[in-house]
Amino acid sequence: MSGEMDLAVLLRSMKPDLDAVPYGYGVVPVGAAVPSGAFAVIAEAEEMTVVAEVDVLSGAGIAFDGQWARISLTVHSDLAAVGLTAAIATALTRECISANVVAGYYHDHVFVPWKRRVDAMAALTALAVGA
Repeated sequence: MSGEMDLAVLLRSMKPDLDAVPYGYGVVPVGAAVPSGAFAVIAEAEEMTVVAEVDVLSGAGIAFDGQWARISLTVHSDLAAVGLTAAIATALTRECISANVVAGYYHDHVFVPWKRRVDAMAALTALAVGA
């Protein structure tokens, strides 16, 4: 079930998809319960980072930092593919948009500031069209 490795194909086929709800990054102690509905949980030395919709975090009593938009790249990228993250970061950097990329087995997900989500979608769509 390997995904696409060719960067040109990945860029042309990425079809960014913007989630309609804001996400947040919160932390809980290692070993603590994680709310159902969390998008990602990252075990770090200090605590566990929980990425989830802000309503999920708020409902669980987890403080979060900022509001982020999740843009999913709908192309099935191979985990060993080279250059996709760099190309995305470069396109968003040109627009002064910060990005946090989370790779799943099938898709990459880019978290950008909620207030810049429309600009980020435009930058990623332009990147795909220009590939």
